[in-house]
Amino acid sequence: MRVLLRDQVDGVGKRGDIVDVAAGFARNFLLPSGRAVEASDGIEAQAASMRRGRDLRDAKDRESSEAVATVIAGRTLTVKARAGTEGRLFGSIGTAEIAEALQIQTGATVERRKILLEEPIKTLGSHNVSVRLHSDVATEVVVEVVPA
Repeated sequence: MRVLLRDQVDGVGKRGDIVDVAAGFARNFLLPSGRAVEASDGIEAQAASMRRGRDLRDAKDRESSEAVATVIAGRTLTVKARAGTEGRLFGSIGTAEIAEALQIQTGATVERRKILLEEPIKTLGSHNVSVRLHSDVATEVVVEVVPA
């Protein structure tokens, strides 16, 4: 069944795309939830309009992400945490603490879900942390964990 996506659907497509999906998936999920409409012959103009809007928003988001990336790229953030004698932390440093440190020390607001940590930081010292601000914009910061 051909449908026009009204929202981004993971694994299917982005807003404004006309895609072929299984009829059951369209009838039971996409159409009732309002994420898609059935693609008729005259819907191509609406799809083009949706894609133009999506592209404009994407370009604006990319520009703002690049601006934030220039501010935080290569910065060293200092985070204080309580630690034992062998350098192990009492607790851990997660994405929320790193986002807060970014806000305080650089003035840049970064959502915590854009900070990529394989696992929380549990030791003192320097740790490289990746930040993916946009699908095409990524940078790294160094998080220096010092004893409190």
